Amino acid sequence: MFQSLKSGLWVRALIRQMASSNIFATILHKGDEDAGAILIVLRDRDSNCVILRENQNKWDRSDTQSFTDTDDYLKRQTKYDPDLWILELDVDNISSAIEKTFSPRQLGEDVFD
Repeated sequence: MFQSLKSGLWVRALIRQMASSNIFATILHKGDEDAGAILIVLRDRDSNCVILRENQNKWDRSDTQSFTDTDDYLKRQTKYDPDLWILELDVDNISSAIEKTFSPRQLGEDVFD
């Protein structure tokens, strides 16, 4: 059995981690503290966006989108899932795999044994 960190705790930890790397992170939509799903929007200075969707212990990337398309998508997702967390990270370049630096949210069963 896998254990997951509570969503709110993981989000706050990620925001601190990003701040220590001089990356601005903000919460666009606050979801359920305990078990809300998480989406992360990466935006760069060239007006490019990519959405990261949590998938087990990894992150799936969407295609690069415009700000308008991204905002419309996020509105639909929050309407569908009000427990959803949405974070935005302002990065230099969306093509860098910043998600590889994120701490995992799901922990293996041997962690608590």
